[in-house]
Amino acid sequence: MTSAPLPFTVKGQLPTLDSPVLIVMLNGWIDASGAANAAMEHLKNAIVSRDLITFDGDAFIDYRARRPMMELREGVNTRIVWSCPEMRVGNDEDGKDVLLLTGPEPDTAWQHFARTVAGLAQQLGVEKMIGMGAYPYGAPHTRAVGLSTTSPDADIAARLSFTKNSVDVPAGVEAILEHALHDIGIPAMGMWAQIPHYVASMAYPAASAALVEAICLEAGLTLDTSALRREAGVQRERLDQLVSSNPEHAEMLGKLEIAYDEIHGIRSSTTNDDAVIPSVDELAAEVEQFLRDQQPGG
Repeated sequence: MTSAPLPFTVKGQLPTLDSPVLIVMLNGWIDASGAANAAMEHLKNAIVSRDLITFDGDAFIDYRARRPMMELREGVNTRIVWSCPEMRVGNDEDGKDVLLLTGPEPDTAWQHFARTVAGLAQQLGVEKMIGMGAYPYGAPHTRAVGLSTTSPDADIAARLSFTKNSVDVPAGVEAILEHALHDIGIPAMGMWAQIPHYVASMAYPAASAALVEAICLEAGLTLDTSALRREAGVQRERLDQLVSSNPEHAEMLGKLEIAYDEIHGIRSSTTNDDAVIPSVDELAAEVEQFLRDQQPGG
């Protein structure tokens, strides 16, 4: 009796790695500003990653919902580009092994996918798994990007100096992977960047840098984030320029700063009723328009 085919293809042979960290970012769930995806793209380049494993799209992807791309050249259908999860491998600046799980979030068979990834992680000697995400939050852009954490392991959650939430929310496959790896003894956690809600629909490189730096600290990696920090500095200047040019925006930002600082214990609470944060829909729209206007040809 023949065994069922494996739902993945290895490029060559599985390498012998030295306690690699597995970093996960699968597109399809919450990623405000695309911050986690941008962090993953930075990681792909920083570790000079190469293809290692391609997961079977027919097993995990609904191609009517996520259609493949046809490459058409002068009427010739030259190839079909399929979208499927993949695992990449590379090294940080000190030579430490790093694995990246990236691509689209599976549309189906999540538990099968999670068990498959967990089995591969065990074979590859994964030391720990770190997932990434980002969500809109009532934070001003004038404060350092906050992070929150998720983990099936209470000790990990307690050790990390990030925000801990108590809430019931729909899960992404990253949360399923946390449990699958935790169940076989591999420490697993998710790191989530908090994006100022008035910039959540545009790129926010400060959050991408914060995610990469937090992962480096947790996993003992050495990676350069100076390019992301430069991008963040340019955006900060543009946002500051926009806010300072409009007294209403400056007032709104000031109130947001007060409320944020009180929640995070940065300043004592105030009895000033004016500190209630108004709607930021108008500010968000003007921020988007302002940044579009700054682009070449905008």
